[in-house]
Amino acid sequence: MRGRGLTYDTGARPAGRSTREAFAPAAVRRDMQVIANDLHCTAVRITGQDPERLTTAAEYAADIGLEVWFSPFPSEMTAGQMLPYLADCADRAEDLRRQGADIVLVTGGELSIFAHGFLPGDDVFARTALFAAPPGPELRELLATVPARLNAFLAEAADTVRTSFGGRITYASVPFENVDWTPFDYVAVDAYHAAHNAHTFRDRIRALHQHGKPVAITEFGCCTYRGAADRGGRGWMIVDRAHQPPRLDGDYLRDEQEQATYLGELLHLFEQEGIDSAFWFTFAGYHFPHHPDPRHDLDMASYGLVKVTGTPGDAHPDTAWEPKAAFHALAAAYDTAPQR
Repeated sequence: MRGRGLTYDTGARPAGRSTREAFAPAAVRRDMQVIANDLHCTAVRITGQDPERLTTAAEYAADIGLEVWFSPFPSEMTAGQMLPYLADCADRAEDLRRQGADIVLVTGGELSIFAHGFLPGDDVFARTALFAAPPGPELRELLATVPARLNAFLAEAADTVRTSFGGRITYASVPFENVDWTPFDYVAVDAYHAAHNAHTFRDRIRALHQHGKPVAITEFGCCTYRGAADRGGRGWMIVDRAHQPPRLDGDYLRDEQEQATYLGELLHLFEQEGIDSAFWFTFAGYHFPHHPDPRHDLDMASYGLVKVTGTPGDAHPDTAWEPKAAFHALAAAYDTAPQR
């Protein structure tokens, strides 16, 4: 693959809950060095809700030579709120591009789930609850209403950002959104292999080439417990948020190797299917810290390559995280990947 990538969260607020409270620029700069030098990434998808944080992280990534996928994440916004927000982000991305950054602008991600107005529900947790049960006729009918409204918004969003941004643009979609890719330079899908889609997954990835544009997998990943590979993108739904502080909703067995195996298998599949760029989700789950008590080890619900410990790491003493098995698996895969 041309773009050997990883997602990096600068913090968003789905349902008003931050995915990353602390944001220290020195730590972000250090993380970008690890992403480029230790993990051998050539690209990083920088996501988050705060344009200032996005810009800071993007500057550090560009300085070290990474291709930057500048990915504002407007969670819990309406269409009317998102357009000026995306326009601001486009101005910032253009400033970076003119300074020499190799940059792709991503006009949001999974908006039918994370934004208001496309699916019913007061917040992202209410909307994701729609997918908790096996899909039936009612859910299929509901999802069928999404593409027309979303594509109308995305066409307007593309026009909005192109007024100031002169580089390549895309949108990080989920498959049921059936995006019209005409306004975009990349076809981009968040693609989580799981038990429920295993029999069609490869065919769906292959079909993405029908649009005649380079294909990016803007997210793929697996959590860190036994059985997480079968749950794919729903693997994080084992956290009991009703309990304070949050804990896991049952007894799970930590399994870093399952996460690492999943990573290797998906990278191999994407390489076989001619994917241009792929981004593992994610570097760290900052709101899911590791804990020695399994019931409170929220890192099991994290897709992160590192476990957040809050204390200096052994491998990287100037960080507050430790690499997991998937960290080393990604580093090895990207270090030996053929160049394009």
